[in-house]
Amino acid sequence: MSENDYQPPKVWTWNSQDGGSWSKINRPIAGPTHEKDLPVGKHPLQLYSLGTPNGQKVTIMLEELLALGESGAEYDAHLIRISEGDQFSSGFVAVNPNSKIPALLDYSTGTPIRVFESGHILLYLAEKFGRLLPKTLAGRTEALNWLFWLQGSAPYLGGGFGHFYHYAPVKIEYAINRFTMEAKRQLDVLDRQLAEHKFIAGDEYSIADIAIWPWYGNLILSGLYDSSEFLQADSYHNVMRWAKAIAERPAVQRGSIVNRTWGDKQLHERHSASDFDELGL
Repeated sequence: MSENDYQPPKVWTWNSQDGGSWSKINRPIAGPTHEKDLPVGKHPLQLYSLGTPNGQKVTIMLEELLALGESGAEYDAHLIRISEGDQFSSGFVAVNPNSKIPALLDYSTGTPIRVFESGHILLYLAEKFGRLLPKTLAGRTEALNWLFWLQGSAPYLGGGFGHFYHYAPVKIEYAINRFTMEAKRQLDVLDRQLAEHKFIAGDEYSIADIAIWPWYGNLILSGLYDSSEFLQADSYHNVMRWAKAIAERPAVQRGSIVNRTWGDKQLHERHSASDFDELGL
C-alpha cells in the first residue's frame, strides 16, 4: 500500500513493527516494563541520561557550573541506553514518569528532589546556583523567552525533520517538505536574532545558549541527521559564527561527550573530572 492509498481506520491499533529503528521501544502506554533500581554515585547530583542533544544540555550546564567554581555541581552521570529500554525501568520511571532522558536527582537537599524535562533541569540548576541566568528582570525574561522557544521548537527539528528525513523507514515527500520548511524557518529565526546579538539572549552567555546549541549548533556544525547540504546549513552565517564560538568552550567540549556512545570521543559515564583526562579534555 502506498502512502497515498492509506486511510486511517476508525480505531487505531498498535502495530509494533511500524516504527522503524525505534519500533522495539516505542509504545502507546506509560509506566515501567521491568524492575530495576538506579545506581547512585557519591556526588550531590545524580544524572541519568544519554548524550543526545537533550542530554547534552544538562551535562554542558553542569560542566559550565563546575568551570565557574561551583563545587556543589559535582555530579555522577549514569548511562541510560534508550535503545535497550533502560528508560522504562522502575527506578527511572520513579524519577521521570514520562520515561525520557535526561532525569536528575538532587541529594543535596536532604530528601532527594527529582527534576525532569531538560529545560526545567537547566532552569533548576541556574536558580540553585545563581549562575548562567541574567539577574535583571529584562535579561532573565529574554533568556527564558529563548529557553522556552527551544523547548517548543526542537521537537519539530528532531521528531519532525530528523525523524522523517533520517530515521523513518519510508521517505514521505510531504512530511519531509513540511518539516524541512519548519527547520529552515527556525534557523532563520536564530540567524536574525544572532545578527544583532553575540549570544542568543543578548551579550551574556546563558542557559538559552546551553539549551539551543546541542540542537542547532550540532545541526550547523556536524551535520546532525546528515543534513548539512540538504538544509544549506552554511548559509546561516550568524548561527555558524555563534555555534563555532560555543563549541570552543572547554565546558561544552567536556559536556557534549558525557553519556555519548558514538563518535570519535565518548565518555559513557562521568563520575569525576579526571574521567576526561584520557580524552585530552
